[in-house]
Amino acid sequence: MKLLQIDSSARSSSITRKLTAKFVEEWKKNHPAGEVIQRDLSTTLLPHITDDWSGTHLDPSQLTPAQRSYLSTSDQLIEELQAADTIVIGAPMYNFAIPSPLKAWIDQVVRMGKTFGYGPSGARALLSDKKVFVITSRGGAYPKGTPGEKLDFQEPYLRHILGFIGLTDVTFIHAENQAREGAGPSLAAVAEEIARLSAEQGQQVAHRDKERKHI
Repeated sequence: MKLLQIDSSARSSSITRKLTAKFVEEWKKNHPAGEVIQRDLSTTLLPHITDDWSGTHLDPSQLTPAQRSYLSTSDQLIEELQAADTIVIGAPMYNFAIPSPLKAWIDQVVRMGKTFGYGPSGARALLSDKKVFVITSRGGAYPKGTPGEKLDFQEPYLRHILGFIGLTDVTFIHAENQAREGAGPSLAAVAEEIARLSAEQGQQVAHRDKERKHI
């Protein structure tokens, strides 16, 4: 089992970093032999999409040295994504949306021929069988059915773009109202939810592995 831990906050002591660390701690309890791949986007040089991105439409044998060098970051990030069974993403809300490093990571992993393709019926995802947990931190709250919902450009976008490449089994864990009184109890409740969800996933994996042995 492999867990890919992605942190995108620019702050070393951010809430989302503490919560993804909590998730990893709980995951290790349930998967003691598992491997954790850590990807800190604040310390990763993530190229912008430039003219060299056109190399993604070429056969590998046609790539120039400059294109190969440029695409090497994308190759590595996609390999990490493909290798993982479980993915946990720490995503603080900045200005109602996601941090720029997380958007830059998305731009590198949403790649034709690697994570999505096109067929007779249009676009098709190339990733599957992965469980994704997105842990967010928000100054306010944006529950569905309230006026605040329309200001949430974080969960809808992430759910859509992850689903586009085949990551459809996504659970969002929101640490909300972190800029208001009562943030502490809310944070404690999120930590408990993380422990519960990690334990449930561990049980599901154990049950699945047991069933496979009897096939």
